[in-house]
Amino acid sequence: MTPQAVVFDIGNVLIEWQPERYFDRLIGTARRRALFDAVDIAGMMDRIDAGADFAAEAAQVAARHPDFAGPVLHFRDHWCDMASPVIAHSVRLLAALRSRRVPIFALSNFGAANFALSAAQFPFLQSFDRSYISGNMGLIKPDPAIYAAVEADCSLPPEALLFTDDRADNIASAAARGWQVHHFKGAGGLARCLVAADLLAPEEAV
Repeated sequence: MTPQAVVFDIGNVLIEWQPERYFDRLIGTARRRALFDAVDIAGMMDRIDAGADFAAEAAQVAARHPDFAGPVLHFRDHWCDMASPVIAHSVRLLAALRSRRVPIFALSNFGAANFALSAAQFPFLQSFDRSYISGNMGLIKPDPAIYAAVEADCSLPPEALLFTDDRADNIASAAARGWQVHHFKGAGGLARCLVAADLLAPEEAV
């Protein structure tokens, strides 16, 4: 069926999230490797995404790893530098769907406080018809419960939702519930998906 709403992940779909690459530039590859070996950065971000306080969690992790306190606190103090830049073609697709009056939702693993920072930096993040931000929900992808919560809130059947995400596990969990899915590997592929779904004309998807 033709999707009735398009659901966007944010990190690495609409804005870049590449902390390893960022820290390679900031402190060099060797120091970055040491940081990521010593500190469970992914675990820290998962806890923030699941609802932990952004500033407090970063401070606690920094205190446990004094040798890397500066880089850990950099997440808190320079979030807007790290979670950027925008993926311009994806943002154009978002705008084209909005112009077509296709409902657009966000479903993202994102801490509540750092999402507010990114939404202030990038106003298009405030343009969704519905925003499902994990830090506000207390649930994170790929937990099936977060997809169930979206379904309950938007009152659309699973097959009416077209979801794009860069992580295969998140896509698989949505597909298991019956959502239409697109594994994001670049905006060009998403553009072709939206055209194939009859949501955009080819000239609107460039």
